[in-house]
Amino acid sequence: MDLTQGTPQEKNARAKKMMLWFGIVSLIMAFAGWTSAYIVSSKRKDWLETIELPQAFFISTAIILISSLTYILAKKAVKKNSQKMATRWLLATLALGIVFIVLQFYGFSQMLGSGYYFTGPTSNIKMSYVFLIAFVHILHVVAGLISLLVVLFKQIKGKYTPNNTLGLELGATFWHFLDFLWVYLILFMFFVK
Repeated sequence: MDLTQGTPQEKNARAKKMMLWFGIVSLIMAFAGWTSAYIVSSKRKDWLETIELPQAFFISTAIILISSLTYILAKKAVKKNSQKMATRWLLATLALGIVFIVLQFYGFSQMLGSGYYFTGPTSNIKMSYVFLIAFVHILHVVAGLISLLVVLFKQIKGKYTPNNTLGLELGATFWHFLDFLWVYLILFMFFVK
């Protein structure tokens, strides 16, 4: 496929999608680096073999997966020209994203309550990685929520139609990536001892 061909709108859409994928690939590389460092550090003598991840992390996993479903339903509603329904699904996605972040911070408080700290004399390298990886993911979810707010604002303003869903598609792709990334991270932290 020749990327120089097509209408200006098609070229613009391809450019925006390519930029998004460059960003996603760079995030994959960053998290691959952190999880690789986690694996290398697991050979240290002071590595905790057994820790229990907070229950809130598992509940938040279910929440973020449901939020991906609501984003998909919003996109389908726009394709069917059901604008009010699309707005409702986007609002549901926003609410679920906020609940995800609240649960993540509750998970941090559960870890602190169990005596695990990010840094300090009672900290442990393994828990420092768990805090770091989860917190950096939260920062990206905040970016996803900002993106979602932009999509929601444009949806309310009537910018999306069955033939014009580029912004919605870009936002949904980033959101689904964040969901997939969290599922990978929680499984990684659960299984890699």
